Amino acid sequence: MPDIQTTTAGSLPRTQALIDANGARTFADDGFTLQSTPAFDAQVAAAVSDVVARQREAGITLVGDGEFGKAMSSAVDYGAWWSYSFQRVNGLSLTEVNAFNEPPARSDAGSIRLTSFLDRRDRQLFPAVYAEAVEAGRTATAFPTTTGPISYRGQDAVAADIRHLKAALAPGEQGFLTAIAPGSAARVRNDFYATDEEHIWAWAEALREEYRAIVDAGLIVQLDDPSLAENFDQINPEPSIADYQAFTKIRIDAINHAIEGLPKEQVRLHLCWGSWHGPHTTDIELRDILPVVLGANVGSISFEAGNVRHEHEWSVWKDAGVPDDLVLVPGVVSHATQVVEHPDLVAERIGRFAGIVGADRVIASTDCGLGGRIHPDLAWAKLAALGEGSRRARS
Repeated sequence: MPDIQTTTAGSLPRTQALIDANGARTFADDGFTLQSTPAFDAQVAAAVSDVVARQREAGITLVGDGEFGKAMSSAVDYGAWWSYSFQRVNGLSLTEVNAFNEPPARSDAGSIRLTSFLDRRDRQLFPAVYAEAVEAGRTATAFPTTTGPISYRGQDAVAADIRHLKAALAPGEQGFLTAIAPGSAARVRNDFYATDEEHIWAWAEALREEYRAIVDAGLIVQLDDPSLAENFDQINPEPSIADYQAFTKIRIDAINHAIEGLPKEQVRLHLCWGSWHGPHTTDIELRDILPVVLGANVGSISFEAGNVRHEHEWSVWKDAGVPDDLVLVPGVVSHATQVVEHPDLVAERIGRFAGIVGADRVIASTDCGLGGRIHPDLAWAKLAALGEGSRRARS
């Protein structure tokens, strides 16, 4: 078997110094955009250089910046992978609603619609479990709402992300940056656009500028879109599979619009069922969502394959009609357990997908972001297991 490439799904543990420095930043007049300074920029650059070096040491061959440039606002406490986008677009206002209690406004007559985060069907089945979950302890009482035309204003921020990562890369080394997909970005309350679909397409039009900047810099852009699978649990009552597929196709169409004209080999789509620690008993099955997801005009797809709720679904890819030019990026170490995977298990998981599409079309990865989901020491131990497992897979 040839060399197996390795990567991550994006988020990696931040140092305490970086966390403290982010917490000390001041807000702009809008109340949720964090201001940057030359000193903070230099600190992020140093942290990215360090995290790239640590990935190499662990055996990661396609490195990222750990999402270190994507700081989350304490006023919008939901995670940097999503909330960073609030600071890079016009058209949002900070409103006195709690995103975990207030559903995004939808005006599509007769269509299925998202409920609030706290009304997920999985939460309703396990209220005592979720009462103790990390998410239940969030205290944010304000959240952005779309109150005007969405347009991009993150040129300086994405330029900094690109600059920091490229400075950390060795000559000829490839790297990737994450960016939120339109469907996931649009899961804020909408008080401006007439329909859900118009709202999503407005985000697609704005975010395409970020995607192009990353690709034009010679990097790979990973579109983070947990909404593709995760939305299923956030629709009450449970929709039919056909209705949900139609609901999801709008989001795939928006992705294709946003990446039109970009080289496929530089575009990766990340699919997951949400990285929170919970039962996930109401997750949609991969076989029901994959036919729609494969409509994305991307060069590779990153997905959970080590998560115990979805590991068995590796076999779905056998009969999925995977395009000949699509690279699979399965998660083979998981954010959902504190147990560090044995390298032999990692190699076995890699082998499953190599047997379907060939080793040259497999990049072994993490299920989802590791930063903030497990102890930093365990995150790095899992990446070491990933690196060693890929070496064992090829031998």
